[in-house]
Amino acid sequence: MSTEKKILVTGADGFIGSHLVEELVRKGYQVKAFVYYNSFNTWGWLDTLPEDVMQSVEIFQGDIRDPNGVEEAMKGVDAVFHLAALIAIPFSYHSPDTYVDTNIKGTLNVLQAARKSETNRVLVTSTSEVYGTAQYVPIDEKHPFQGQSPYSATKIGADRLAESFYRSFGMPVTIVRPFNTYGPRQSARAVIPAIITQLLSGKTEIKLGALTPTRDFNYVKDTVHGFISIYESGQTIGEEINIATQREISIGELAKELIRQINPDAGIICDTERLRPEKSEVNRLLGCNEKIMRLTEWKPVYSLEEGLKETIAFLRDNLDRYKADIYNI
Repeated sequence: MSTEKKILVTGADGFIGSHLVEELVRKGYQVKAFVYYNSFNTWGWLDTLPEDVMQSVEIFQGDIRDPNGVEEAMKGVDAVFHLAALIAIPFSYHSPDTYVDTNIKGTLNVLQAARKSETNRVLVTSTSEVYGTAQYVPIDEKHPFQGQSPYSATKIGADRLAESFYRSFGMPVTIVRPFNTYGPRQSARAVIPAIITQLLSGKTEIKLGALTPTRDFNYVKDTVHGFISIYESGQTIGEEINIATQREISIGELAKELIRQINPDAGIICDTERLRPEKSEVNRLLGCNEKIMRLTEWKPVYSLEEGLKETIAFLRDNLDRYKADIYNI
């Protein structure tokens, strides 16, 4: 690893992106952080990072939907970790156009800019949602794709665009596919912080959608180490690679574990507003991590119990940043 290498992280102001920026800096990389332009001049979660980290980060404010800004941001970088995306599934039901513009066209902008600037490595972030409900487990990278929400459909589209640039132009692309990531700084629209913030705010009836679906949860530090391990491996170009623990837990059991840790007297009620349409619900996700462990030095470090403990501690200290009484789609 050379400290002279500069990496652009799109979506750097978000949950996973901010952790990735932090770890890349600590590993000695030069980092350019692409953050979403806004009139408040806020840099999202990057505003909370330690000063010794941020003084090593170059900030670029822009919009991933704007090809001119993306091209400007890509100048002079050796690699891009493309994380910028709209990710909330419920919001994609009534605003699918914005998902096409951000997830598909935004990815195209990154690919076009990388091609023009001859970027040495391009990591495009996928999602386990592209698989839909498991047709077999564990889900490996050869599993069929199924667009069960507008969100997942746009991520499938973005992945296939990335593949096409590898096959058509020889671009050094890797598709990185994390299963469900959780941890400090995650939005309350995700299930784990949604449960924790309700419990920490004193609620004794925790509102959830479907309880039977299973998920394979990655602690965010493991996800970040997955990205970096994939980048640092010489065997991952042209591949699509899961980041998964190969462990699953149902949403109902997850909620019971969080209730046990925070408030054993709380109960669970089903909120129909939080239910996905029947054919859109992904009922089972359990990822195969054989490929990432074969091609890189990565392996999961955090157990679910350890990760949840750290997540609870963070949310307890930052509860004022969350609106636990509002369903955030």
